[in-house]
Amino acid sequence: MKLVKTSLLNAIAVFVKMVVLFGINKALAIFVGPSGYALLGQFQNIVQIVATFSSGAINTGVTKYTAEYADDPDKQKRLWSTAGTISVIGAFFSMLIIIFFKKELAVWLLHDENLDTVFIFFAIGLVFFVLNTLLLAILNGKAEIRLYVMANLLGSLISFLITVALTASQGLWGALVALSIFQSGAFFSTVYLCRKAAWFRVSYLFGRLDTEITKNLFKYTMMASTSALCFPVSNILVRDHLIDIFGNVSAGYWEAMTRLSGASMLLFSSVLSVYYLPKYSALKGGATIKKEVFHGYKIILPAVMFCCIAIYLLRDFIIMLLFSSEFLPMRDLFFWYQVGDFLKMGSWILAFIMIGKAMVKIFIVSELVFTATYVGLTFIFTEHYGLIGSAMSYALNYLLYWIVLYFVIRKNVFKSGVY
Repeated sequence: MKLVKTSLLNAIAVFVKMVVLFGINKALAIFVGPSGYALLGQFQNIVQIVATFSSGAINTGVTKYTAEYADDPDKQKRLWSTAGTISVIGAFFSMLIIIFFKKELAVWLLHDENLDTVFIFFAIGLVFFVLNTLLLAILNGKAEIRLYVMANLLGSLISFLITVALTASQGLWGALVALSIFQSGAFFSTVYLCRKAAWFRVSYLFGRLDTEITKNLFKYTMMASTSALCFPVSNILVRDHLIDIFGNVSAGYWEAMTRLSGASMLLFSSVLSVYYLPKYSALKGGATIKKEVFHGYKIILPAVMFCCIAIYLLRDFIIMLLFSSEFLPMRDLFFWYQVGDFLKMGSWILAFIMIGKAMVKIFIVSELVFTATYVGLTFIFTEHYGLIGSAMSYALNYLLYWIVLYFVIRKNVFKSGVY
């Protein structure tokens, strides 16, 4: 599927998802304020970690091998049944652990034992959460972009309705519950959409573990586990540091900026996931991959730059539209975050080569190194420049990441021809 066609199809769902995320941000800004944002960020990072490890961190591998086994339906079925069984077993054991330690988790993450019921909701919905992400990974791997778009669109609408309803009626507790369950609800809409697809049977998602496929998925478990641990943990460390140094409100500004960054770059990051992961998996030869990378740079990076400049120029309007006047101090973070977003998208086009080609060691080392540098730079820069130092460290870290990745990929892929 062509990059432009994929981008246009995916843009429909992403546009809706962006509107939904902005709507959710507005509701959260009104009902929980800047200080509540910090707690929501802590909880969301834990949700990401638990959901990834519960599924065995295999969904990226499912996308790759579903695409790779396109001409072997039987092997695809063995892949899906293996992945589904791993996901359900992982979700079940995670559920028991979360319920058993719910009070400890509430005190550690949310600083309030009375919020332990939030973790019960999360634990119960976890199996649906991981099965939904598995189905989306299969749709992506089969390049069924229309179904993939519709599933994400409905999931976005469901998350919006649940979050607004619970936050408006229950405040912070409701917002936390919404973060716990909205993807679980999206599972049923995804199943409904897939029900008539020729390849879809619920029985295909469960069965005996295939040794060869499990071994192949384990490579992606290692990579996805590293990402699932590094990104949320780094955010938790940075957020804790900002709370300790500047307080909950300033940490809330940083959290709001981080959320805005993720939402505004959603179209571009989703194109990389939907188009580049299956594409890199299928391409052979360093020259072919290099050509695809520079093709992406010519199309994606100018669009990213335009978007970043527009966001910076409209920052005051955006804050008032998506948040509230309480969040106006976050305007100082915009410049460096827009620089960082541009650098991030440039580096990610290269980073997806490591995922698509299962370059496990290089991927893991780069994730660990640049997670550490991000946290370290944040600690140093905030000491000298205040809260704005957190945004400066974000930009500098992605600049360093892009430079290092270019030389690594140039040596191991573009010139070697191994892949």
